[in-house]
Amino acid sequence: MKVFVYGTLRKHEENYALLESAVPIAEQAWTYGELFDTGYGYPAMKRSERGKVYGELYEVDLATLSKLDNLEDYEANREDNLYERVEAQIFTDKGMYSGLVYVEKQKGLCKERISHGDWKLHQLLNKKPEPIYYFAYGSCMDVERFEKAKVAHFFEKVVGACTLEGYSMKYLFTAQDGGRADIIEDGGVTEGILYEIPFQGLSYLFDREGFNLGWYRPTFVDVKIGERRMADVLTFYVYDKQPELAPPLHYAAEILRGSKGRVSQGYYQKLEEELVRLGCKL
Repeated sequence: MKVFVYGTLRKHEENYALLESAVPIAEQAWTYGELFDTGYGYPAMKRSERGKVYGELYEVDLATLSKLDNLEDYEANREDNLYERVEAQIFTDKGMYSGLVYVEKQKGLCKERISHGDWKLHQLLNKKPEPIYYFAYGSCMDVERFEKAKVAHFFEKVVGACTLEGYSMKYLFTAQDGGRADIIEDGGVTEGILYEIPFQGLSYLFDREGFNLGWYRPTFVDVKIGERRMADVLTFYVYDKQPELAPPLHYAAEILRGSKGRVSQGYYQKLEEELVRLGCKL
């Protein structure tokens, strides 16, 4: 059976160990609902068509499901459950699934609404950690854009080129003049640049990526830099993916300029080939 998790059961969170025998289906999953901070160090979700809640989808066995029931203080047919276990539609890059999700049962549990629907992002914004690791795979690899925007000082600390496994980079965001880069969870591999940035740099990234406009949402992925694995690195992911569209030449030039000599030669060649395939005359 499939279970959608959105709080402390997510990857690298405090109760993730309960899913050690589970099979991951999607890191980038969501369902309709509203997310709340309970004030107790964990979130709660209400069923609703008004918003979206982001999390992860797993295949679990009965033993694991029993552990999750205990954690969520759920027992079938009991009136005073803390959470109720319900079935919902779960959306992923691989398609839609039917899965179980724990939603609030006790009144007063849901205190502060988390409008963007992501518990990990909520914690980051509340804790304001220093530094933040940020993975750029598109035009944010290009230093010239930072210099023109007078924010290059936020991106001076380059950790190095890194690899994101399980995702492909495609041009799935539609702007007026063509496509823009995005990652899609399809089993591919994406290379990019890992930056160490101050918390203050987030406001620039949020504006640039149109977070508040519903273009790209912040999300968290694991990347590899050499033999080192970096967990919960910030990156951006298109909310509403569209059919792939060729980017304008100025945007293609930024990606190639920002990646040349930094990512692997094989991946750089792949970037060029994909742009030509889409109709860009480089």
